[in-house]
Amino acid sequence: MMLIFLLELLPATLCLPLSLPLDCSDIHNHDSTKPSGVYSIYPGGPISPLQVYCDMETDGGGWTVFQKRFDGSVNFYRPWDHYKKGFGNIDGEYWLGLENILLLSMRKKNELRVDMEDWEGEKAHAQYLSFAVDPETLGYALHLGSFTDGGAGDALKNHNGMKFSTYDKDQDTWENNCARHFMGGFWFLNCHDANPNGLFIPDSATPHGPVLVSWETWKGDDYSLKSISFKLRSLPWCS
Repeated sequence: MMLIFLLELLPATLCLPLSLPLDCSDIHNHDSTKPSGVYSIYPGGPISPLQVYCDMETDGGGWTVFQKRFDGSVNFYRPWDHYKKGFGNIDGEYWLGLENILLLSMRKKNELRVDMEDWEGEKAHAQYLSFAVDPETLGYALHLGSFTDGGAGDALKNHNGMKFSTYDKDQDTWENNCARHFMGGFWFLNCHDANPNGLFIPDSATPHGPVLVSWETWKGDDYSLKSISFKLRSLPWCS
């Protein structure tokens, strides 16, 4: 809690050279030739390195990936503590952890991009001009800026402002538990237009229905996506 308090005191527009990268955009800005892959960043300070996957190619690069699904190798039906701390394999499927996502959103202002692909090889994305989450005491509530169309549609519209829910910590507005019913933690309302942490079902095998990995405004809630990833990129602090 002390760390979070100190980070909140940092001016959002502070412009100082950084000896250690806070995110993937710092790495990319220092050397734009670096390829996509696993890197260490330091949003929690110099003694707390955090390994992340950096997307150095998409739309100019510099994206810090905090969620990645593409082969079903990692189980995303997990309890609150797992979603808080993070799980999975950084060079494979993973969830970075709500505390780490909070640190990233506190240190800088960020935009959000969600990339996805279907089983026929078609790709689409959704982009939001800003992204932040509240501290755990406020349920890690999601805050998104204006939507920028990337072909996938705005499936997060009804998730904006919602607290995070898991099967053992219900913070949605449904009388039942969205995370338990739809098999994955997320910022649910009652329940979802996007279910990126649901069951990974190859080639949209049915009759699993809306428990699968989906983005309703692109393929509907009964189509299981081949891949999906959530990524942040910091906005410029200085002119």
